[in-house]
This record gives sequence, C-alpha cells and structure tokens, in this order.
Amino acid sequence: MISPVYIRPLLALLVIAAVIGITTVVFQNGSHEPALVRPANQQLPHNIDVALKKARLSEIKDGLVAWELVAERVDYDKDGDTAYLTDINMVFKSDSPQGPVTVTADSGEYSSKAKNVRLKGHVHVVAEDGASFNTSSIVYTGATDKLSTSDPVIFHQQKLKLTAVGMELGVKNQRARFFSSINASIVPN
Repeated sequence: MISPVYIRPLLALLVIAAVIGITTVVFQNGSHEPALVRPANQQLPHNIDVALKKARLSEIKDGLVAWELVAERVDYDKDGDTAYLTDINMVFKSDSPQGPVTVTADSGEYSSKAKNVRLKGHVHVVAEDGASFNTSSIVYTGATDKLSTSDPVIFHQQKLKLTAVGMELGVKNQRARFFSSINASIVPN
C-alpha cells in the first residue's frame, strides 16, 4: 500500500503531466476555431452577381404565364444580363388542345433582355399528346415563341420515328418543321 505521505506529490505529478500533455496536443494540432467564412461576393466567380439553388423563372405574356423554368442552380451576371442555368425543367403553358410542352436539359443560358433561352446537353422535349424529340441543343426565341436547333434530332410520335438535321417547333401550335437529312419510319409495337 502507498503511504499517505506520497499521495499528494503523486497527484501533483499526474496533474502537471496532464497539463503538459494537453498543451503539447494543442500546439501540435493548432487551434480548433472554425475557418472564417468568406463574404458571398468573394465566393462567386468574378462575373457572377447572384447564385441561387432551386430557382424558378417565368415569363408573363398578355397577363398569362407563357413558360416556367425550374433550375437546380442559377448564376446571374447582371452586367451581361445572362443567367447560367443547370439541370433545367422548362414548361411552356398552352391553353390549346395540345396542352403544354416540357423541355429538360443539362444546362443553359437565359437572356432577360432578348427573352431567349439556349439549352444544351441531353435536351428532351415532350408534348402532352406523347410526341417527343431528343437533340443536343435547342434555342427558345421569345419573340417568335419557337424552339429551334440546327443539330441532329430524333423525333417520336406513336409509331412514327423520324431523324433529321435541324428543326423548328412552334410552342403554341406545336407544328414542327424539319430541315434536312430527313428519314422517317414506322416502328411496330
């Protein structure tokens, strides 16, 4: 058994060793204060003024919503008047019997001055009647309410499969025009 005379010096020695150990660990690992957060204007690229997640854009024509666009991310450059979009779902509203047209794409750009939307990357367009087409890029021109592309297009409607290079689609009347290298076939069920 340890003599009571040695207990106090032994406890003092243990406390001093613990303090030295803690001090050594703190100096070796540095401070554990959280890193300083940079202001938002320093986190964005120099040409971007605002960045938003899960943003919704829309255009009103004649008192009605013409189209609505939802993007996972929007980076807006007010000097260039351009919004850079990522993971896009765009719906063109229609009060015609054809119903709305839905467009999805990987990325795009929206010009608020010209009211044009340029979409690219796995562009997929679907009408309510089941007609659909795929292409690599497409441009919506606000002044004419048309979607157009000069890229190859694969179009499907019921049993019809059509491939072409270049296309124009009226959003309101949903009439499509194909420009060149057109090849159509009937696909059996």
